[in-house]
Amino acid sequence: MNLGTHIKNARLELSKVIFPTKGQVKQAYISVMIVVAVITAFLALVDLIMSSVVSAILG
Repeated sequence: MNLGTHIKNARLELSKVIFPTKGQVKQAYISVMIVVAVITAFLALVDLIMSSVVSAILG
């Protein structure tokens, strides 16, 4: 297969791609930020509880 055919096939495949709209990207970004914040809060709480338990055991 030569380079011209490869480029033609690549353009054909790129024409099939459906890119997200600005609104979809914004919604996905907000969703990811919310999930990250919730997981961060959960891990911080677990860390606080575990460090308190270890401190109480070790004195």
